[in-house]
Amino acid sequence: MDLRVVGVGFGRTGTNSLKLALEELLGGRCHHMHEVFERPEVIPLWTAAARGEDPDWDAIFAGDVATVDWPAAAFWRELVTANPDALVLLSMRESPEAWWSSASGTIFQIRGLDGLPPAVAEWLAVVEQLIRSHGIDLDDEEASKAAYLRHIEEVRATVEPGRLVEWSAGDGWGPLCAALGVPVPDQPFPHVNTTEEFRRNMGQA
Repeated sequence: MDLRVVGVGFGRTGTNSLKLALEELLGGRCHHMHEVFERPEVIPLWTAAARGEDPDWDAIFAGDVATVDWPAAAFWRELVTANPDALVLLSMRESPEAWWSSASGTIFQIRGLDGLPPAVAEWLAVVEQLIRSHGIDLDDEEASKAAYLRHIEEVRATVEPGRLVEWSAGDGWGPLCAALGVPVPDQPFPHVNTTEEFRRNMGQA
C-alpha cells in the first residue's frame, strides 16, 4: 500500500467529487464507498477490519493511489500512520449544520430502505457500525454535529501541519493542486452526488 492521499473527512463532505478530482490529478484510482460496491471482493476485508481484525490494507487498496469517504475514514488514524508520505486530506462542509442536513437526508436514510439484497443490507449495517463508532448518532442531530466538530479537531491535533490539507466544498482545485504540486486542470472541478442526485438514484426523489 502506497497511498499518496489519505482522506480523513466524513462522508457527505464532497468526497465523491474529491474522488474524481484526485483521480484526475494523480492518474490513478481513488478508494471510495462507490468503489467498494464496484469491487465487492473487498467487502469481507472491510468487514473483518470492522470486527477488529488486523486489516489487510495491501489487499483492500490494491491499485489505489488515494482514499476518501467511508469506510476508510473510520480508520483514518491507522491509514495516516501506515502511509507516512501521504498528504492527509480533511474535507469539510461550510458548517456542521450543512453536513448534518446532507448526511441525514442521504446516507443516513439508506438503512430504512426495503428490498435491498441481503449482502448489501449486511454491508450497510457494517458501515453504520463504523459511522456510529465515531460518536455519530443517526437519529440525534446535536450529538452528530458535536461528533463532526470533534473529529475535525482530533485530526488537526494529530496530523502535523505540513501534511494536512483542509478542503471545503467550494474550494475547487486550488488547495489540492497546491499541496500536490501539480497544475490546475483546464476544466471545471467535478460536482457530483448532490443530495438531489443521491435521493433520485436511491429512488427517493
